[in-house]
Amino acid sequence: MNLRLLMVAAVVAAVSGCAPVKPWQRGTLARDDMQLVADPLQASLDDHIYFSKEASSGGRGFGGGGCGCN
Repeated sequence: MNLRLLMVAAVVAAVSGCAPVKPWQRGTLARDDMQLVADPLQASLDDHIYFSKEASSGGRGFGGGGCGCN
């Protein structure tokens, strides 16, 4: 019973965190400084360099080299 109550509480907490964006707020959220990637060209170059070093794409959010030493 406790597990079911805990799962219901987790679902309610996850769903209640979402809020709709008002039409007049969309201009603020669409600004360049509000984007996840501020400079798409720089992000593309970083992806290319990472792909060239690691022979893989995506997931560039961690440290370490291609030699296996972190």
